[in-house]
Amino acid sequence: MKAMILAAGRGTRLYPLTRDIPKALVPLNGTPLLEMQLRRLRQCGFHEVIINIHHLGQQIIDFLKSRDDVGMKIMISDERDRLLDTGGAIKKAMSLLGDSEPVLIHNVDVVTSLDPGALLKRHLQSGALVTLCVQQRPSSRHFLFTDDDRLCGWRNQETGEEKKVTSGCIPLKQRAFSGIHAIGPGFYEKVSMHRCFPEKQDVFSIIDAYLCLAASEKVLGFDHSGSVWFDIGRDQQLKAAEKWLNMERPTES
Repeated sequence: MKAMILAAGRGTRLYPLTRDIPKALVPLNGTPLLEMQLRRLRQCGFHEVIINIHHLGQQIIDFLKSRDDVGMKIMISDERDRLLDTGGAIKKAMSLLGDSEPVLIHNVDVVTSLDPGALLKRHLQSGALVTLCVQQRPSSRHFLFTDDDRLCGWRNQETGEEKKVTSGCIPLKQRAFSGIHAIGPGFYEKVSMHRCFPEKQDVFSIIDAYLCLAASEKVLGFDHSGSVWFDIGRDQQLKAAEKWLNMERPTES
């Protein structure tokens, strides 16, 4: 199984922790976030991982060289010259991701009890081109879904901005994105066919590409509201995640 860890962010919400180290190397109970994610992916059966880098990226490269026993093939998608956002990051890495097998995409700063291997299997079983992990929790932005979990739109609760997949879609559920998603075999072929990646733009969010695909392809939401989930964006979330990990909670499937 193959995964991509999005690790290029500047980590501004964790400043001053991220002044001298990249967000991916912020320690959680003494273990860098990136190392924790790699260990978990390996334990769940992943054999190949692509990592994008930007802020203080050389530190990540040096760190990986010092951990040459991770037991997986590691490849770097280098964004040090320009931070590309989620969509641009995936577009740039497509030559490494390939288009013949499913790929899990995981934010480096998301800590959860959700089993990534089980998620990828569910994704394949559903026949979806894209599966978005979502939760029922407070958020300023939500994906909108039909009653059968098909992506129907996106809404910014603070500004009122709303994007619909088609004029006829009827969103019945809103869920917050968890920073974990899976793309299926043929993803790049479908994105190219429907022109869902901007041709002359390198910096863009993956959200618009997924909304574009959802107009004609199967893009599903997977609600894992019962899972433990942390977005390590601020010091309080960092401490909460450390407390949970110290309790040695079991992994959910």
